[in-house]
Amino acid sequence: MAVARIDGALPPLPAAVEHVLRQLRREGHAWLVGGTVRDLLLGAPPRDFDLATDLTPAAVRRLLPGADARDAAFGVVVVPDADRPTTVTTLRREADYADGRRPRTVEFVRSVPVDAQRRDFTVNALYLDPATREVLDPCGGLADLAARTLRTVGPAPVRFAEDSLRLLRAVRFAARCGFTLEPTTAAAIPATAAGLRHLAAERVFAELSAAFTGPGRGRALRLLVELGLAAVVLPEAAATAGVTQPKEFHPEGDVLTHVALVLDHVPAGDLALAWSAVLHDVGKPPTWRLAEDRIRFDGHDQVSATMADAVLRRLHAPNDLRALVVDVCRQHIRFASLPQMRPRRREAWLRSPHFAVHLAFHRADCLGSHGKLDVHEFARAALLALPPAPAPLLSGADVLALGVPSGPVVGELLRAVHAAADEAPTPWTRADALARLGEMVERWRQGAAPRAR
Repeated sequence: MAVARIDGALPPLPAAVEHVLRQLRREGHAWLVGGTVRDLLLGAPPRDFDLATDLTPAAVRRLLPGADARDAAFGVVVVPDADRPTTVTTLRREADYADGRRPRTVEFVRSVPVDAQRRDFTVNALYLDPATREVLDPCGGLADLAARTLRTVGPAPVRFAEDSLRLLRAVRFAARCGFTLEPTTAAAIPATAAGLRHLAAERVFAELSAAFTGPGRGRALRLLVELGLAAVVLPEAAATAGVTQPKEFHPEGDVLTHVALVLDHVPAGDLALAWSAVLHDVGKPPTWRLAEDRIRFDGHDQVSATMADAVLRRLHAPNDLRALVVDVCRQHIRFASLPQMRPRRREAWLRSPHFAVHLAFHRADCLGSHGKLDVHEFARAALLALPPAPAPLLSGADVLALGVPSGPVVGELLRAVHAAADEAPTPWTRADALARLGEMVERWRQGAAPRAR
């Protein structure tokens, strides 16, 4: 096992992590491990702090009262903290990954090289003692880190078969850290991609979300498609590869190229904008047609919205996120007509709760294609020029006063009245709105759904 010493300065560790290290060293050894060490050596702030120790979980629990030991059978104890928890894992040997996630056999050991053999990639099999500044390197991870190479620990097909989520993690690490996939590792990914079908949807969604919101997110999407993983977990995105677009609007190339560029231009860490970028044009492949003048995608915005809804339901995404992404997909073409909208209709959209999200996405969409931001600047100027929002013409109390029972229909009637007011050629008074509300309530009592017209 190679041992190296860090010469440069290490950033200070959080006080909670230092406390856990001190407690563990009272009876044994403890190291920073995995992605924590990888990120520190790359000069990046670690996303999480993981520790390895030669102490048993029982000893860790005794030294750290209050730690979460629900996974102690697998050697994992989590120490809570106000900022982020510290995960302590006992050195162990694993075998028989029957469910494609957890081993059936776990044996606690005191050997770092034995523990390293169960880890996914060599750059994640590094053990750093921050007190001595020594790095234990059982698998050649330091050389791979220096070469920016991502390589599995041991045979790649075996590592990926143990836990198929490692396939998606390989893509995320390669994209986030600027790594090149080692050839045998890269070759094993499409060969074992079918294993992704057995993962829980929540795990897939979480890993894809991490890839789409971190550094190198556009490359992450392209790698998912190129390596055959998207065909399994995100076939709607895979279908965008090679789909041609009109060059006058999309000089960047095919739909996948455009989507990856848009993903790079949305802010890092924004889940709604990231998934909007990935899904906003999934409706282009099924709507592609070559018209007399150019390639067209008639109604692709509405098709994309419907498909995005299905994708995020399949991945068990949170309902509020799904609703927002679907709305962005449905309305992303609407910006082209914003300068020509009736002033009241334009103002209503500018004042809508999520217009800032729509505007940010429109900017990324433009930068990922033709690069023209004239409509974006018009929208920003119009938004800044808005006067204070006027009081609404009606409230829920007005609806209830007409004998409508409390429930969803109250909001539906209010929205319908305000939509009708927005479409009116001249501004309405409160009396106008009350008159229209009375008409709508009467129609509702006769069985008609509330609507603006």
